[in-house]
Amino acid sequence: MANPVFLVTDPSHYDVHYQINPWMRPDAWASDPAGRKAAAIKASDELVRALGCAGSRIETVPAVEHLPDLVFPANAAIVLDGRALLARFRYPERQGEEAVFRSAFALLKARGLIDHVVTLPDGVLQEGAGDCIWDAAREFFWVGYGQRSTRNSIAVIRRTFAKKTVALELATPRFYHLDTCFCPLSGGKVLYYKAAFTAEALGKIHAHVAPEDRIEATDAEANAFCVNAVNIGKHVIMAKAPRSLHEKLNDAGFTIEEVDLAPFILSGGGAYCMTLRLDRVSERALAESFGGVR
Repeated sequence: MANPVFLVTDPSHYDVHYQINPWMRPDAWASDPAGRKAAAIKASDELVRALGCAGSRIETVPAVEHLPDLVFPANAAIVLDGRALLARFRYPERQGEEAVFRSAFALLKARGLIDHVVTLPDGVLQEGAGDCIWDAAREFFWVGYGQRSTRNSIAVIRRTFAKKTVALELATPRFYHLDTCFCPLSGGKVLYYKAAFTAEALGKIHAHVAPEDRIEATDAEANAFCVNAVNIGKHVIMAKAPRSLHEKLNDAGFTIEEVDLAPFILSGGGAYCMTLRLDRVSERALAESFGGVR
């Protein structure tokens, strides 16, 4: 199987000067902007290194001045089977990213890394893979809504990709995207933080994930932004993690690769937020490809 391909963004224009989620700390950034910027660039480099060590290939979007959250390309689009559904952002502070990512995906398509680029209908808000996570073991999308993405995005996702969706309503602004509190892992395991979900959403998780496959994050693990992780095989790349999470994931057969992402947690983002996987292929598409249909 080909090596994973991830989209990341040059962090040269990253900073924290506004607040659109409870994690964002403009005051902390302003206390040492030069030091925070240097730490952010170092952290981004370390994340890219960790992805490379896990066998990944990296595509980079250039930085754009005055768009600091461009460093979180997980929110740019949903990508599966060569098809990308571009995001539409709720907050004006991030809406300028839409044109940047639209151009980036046009270039990816021209290079043959993406086959189709699809735009959302009017009146639909959907913030990319941050709120729509492919579960390779179960062959469906887990779709978050209620904080940033609107419920009417679910039908659009289902129609665009012709895949089953399981909708999960998010209960708190603190865990504003699904990727902050939910992480499917290889082999069918799922790492999640139950306090982030409504009772109905938790019921859906329990209905689709067997008890032995559920790994519940503690408050400390979720607040360290460790559920916001990148899984490649048996490797899980995440922010600095409490020992308790190391033990849980090691017991489940996984190895943690930690990166100090503190500068990005100041904006409410971690390892998953800072990446977008471009090469995910469903089992059906893979079978068609080998059969010469695709």
